[in-house]
Amino acid sequence: MVVRSSIGGINNPQELQSALVGAQYIADMELATASYLALALQKPLLLEGAPGVGKTEAAKAIGSILGRRVVRLQCFEGIDSSAALYEWNYPAQMLAIRQADESYVNIYADNFLLERPLLEALNSPEDCVLLIDEVDRSDHEFEAFLLEFLSDFQISIPETGTVRATKPPVVVLTSNRTRDLHEALRRRCVYHWINYPDTALEAEIVMTRASSVARSTAESVVNAVTQLRQQPLVKPPGVAETVEWSEAATLLNSQGAPWPEAFLRSIGVALKDHDDLEFMRPNIDSILQGVAA
Repeated sequence: MVVRSSIGGINNPQELQSALVGAQYIADMELATASYLALALQKPLLLEGAPGVGKTEAAKAIGSILGRRVVRLQCFEGIDSSAALYEWNYPAQMLAIRQADESYVNIYADNFLLERPLLEALNSPEDCVLLIDEVDRSDHEFEAFLLEFLSDFQISIPETGTVRATKPPVVVLTSNRTRDLHEALRRRCVYHWINYPDTALEAEIVMTRASSVARSTAESVVNAVTQLRQQPLVKPPGVAETVEWSEAATLLNSQGAPWPEAFLRSIGVALKDHDDLEFMRPNIDSILQGVAA
């Protein structure tokens, strides 16, 4: 294993944490350390946590500070290797055969090959970050396939040969933990669990991403969101919803809606499930009581 003490001019977790702030991502030292070690040890980074805590954004921020394009594989139930690797453009192949008459046509030329994210990452002419998003939504068979891919960073295309990465991409996997991932995949990665940020950190995130929001507004929204997350909701608001609710309430207030009415009228930015809205309707006034900007 090759260990690199410096990655893109970043020499330690503290420098990575500062660089992430420059990419508008506020990370605690634990996340910065895990990310730094994954980069230094050239191992995949596995980020787990509830939906909306910033796992995908962390991968994008790492790509930003490294100056690398992010290639994203969005996993889903039933995903198979063809959706992740490549497919042949059969309509184009058939058209080429018909147009060629009796002359020879190579239907396995590169122009008939449809690259999917994993092959795209291998063939990328520039260094990239491979984001394998919500890997827990795939099945165990696909997870085993990913394990093999991450071991060798190569694939075999029967019609053309083997494709190898000249330089393996930085890999970030995310999981909402809807199911447990295989132990073999976990062992290959540097692991970090991302919690919802504490109120002070979340308010700082809002201030970083929404420059038009006053600090008092950010703190009010964060306090309200913290209380919402303590309720048995189907879809608790994530950090992105906190930022969006702050912006929405600020916009309505600038148009004449008083506090806390501005928060109440924009509640649909934070709660995006009908059952959650109905469940909270009798109690939302008490949660918003006393908020001000």
